[in-house]
Amino acid sequence: MARLSDIIENFIKTMLEKSENDFLEIQRNELANLFNCAPSQINYVLETRFTIDKGYYIESKRGGGGFIKITKIRINDNDYLKDAIWNNIGEEITQQQAEGYIEFFKDRGYLTEREATILKIALNDKVINAPPDLKDKIRANILKTVLISII
Repeated sequence: MARLSDIIENFIKTMLEKSENDFLEIQRNELANLFNCAPSQINYVLETRFTIDKGYYIESKRGGGGFIKITKIRINDNDYLKDAIWNNIGEEITQQQAEGYIEFFKDRGYLTEREATILKIALNDKVINAPPDLKDKIRANILKTVLISII
């Protein structure tokens, strides 16, 4: 039997496919009511299954039932992709998160296997020679700059 998270993910993906646009606007509470679960379950699915490294961009507004806009990123929309990179990576990123972004761009042909490997090495905790509290900030700046420059 499928887990509730899988069912919610598949439902959202089906709704996105049926959408005439590359986005879907829903309310967190309505979705939670539909699946008879807590809104936090919806948040979990969105935060783990609809991330930028998986090809989605989430805009969320608290209050009023929790409006959510899920956008399927079209790789040929470079300006949108650049904005999404800049906004989603933010000020800090862990090594594991950075590797997810690198895989996303490699899988879509923006990075070769060799370039992806070099970038992963450059963003490794052991390579970034800085105090621990600055490593994620340095990594975010490097990753954003490299990804935006290749698009």
